[in-house]
Amino acid sequence: MAAAAGPLRGLGRLCRVLLFLSQCYVLSGGGSLNLEHSQPVAQSIRDPGPTESTDIPPYVMKCPSNGLCSRLPADCVDCKTNFSCVYGKPVTFDCTVRPSVTCVDQDFTSQKNFIINMTCRFCWQLPETEYECYKSTSCMAVSCPRQRYMANCTVRDHVHCLGNRTFPKMLYCNWTGGYKWSTALALSITLGGFGADRFYLGQWREGLGKLFSFGGLGIWTLIDVLLIGVGYVGPADGSLYI
Repeated sequence: MAAAAGPLRGLGRLCRVLLFLSQCYVLSGGGSLNLEHSQPVAQSIRDPGPTESTDIPPYVMKCPSNGLCSRLPADCVDCKTNFSCVYGKPVTFDCTVRPSVTCVDQDFTSQKNFIINMTCRFCWQLPETEYECYKSTSCMAVSCPRQRYMANCTVRDHVHCLGNRTFPKMLYCNWTGGYKWSTALALSITLGGFGADRFYLGQWREGLGKLFSFGGLGIWTLIDVLLIGVGYVGPADGSLYI
């Protein structure tokens, strides 16, 4: 038994020495090496780094893909305009397509820089067919003198011009509420004695007056036929006939 206990004591001492050395290694900082080296790896796994943005600019929706560069809407190109050109004369400007826009020339060759031909004029000088304006329904279309209102107008996409593409402009009041001149005239001839024409046009006070006076004994009826026939009497909301 005493002979077997000797090797066991030696093995126990060896284990205590190894445990002591391992603790000293950890306390000296050697054990933290693995953690320090592992942190960049963990960070690289968690943080994939910056990625390219795939957001599409909003103007791209207006730009036809692989269309003629000269036919691109104004929002799709950047042009070097010259405001000293002569009004009404043809002029050429150097243009560049905006990012994410592709276009071709007459030979279907992709290009970024091109020349555009247009007439020298500001956007507010364009014909009425080349811009759209907000229509007001709060003004009197049937009045003397004819009323005008301030409207905000925007140039159509395919039209090129100088200056701001959105501008204010004074326009004549010109809108309709859906009243038909032919219907008003027919009611005035057939049922005008009962005020049907005035009721149809929204003029209920005059309609009640004609109803209870039997069309002013026929005189008011004849006058209204003439006034509606020439367009002098119109809808009560001030709109135009269809």
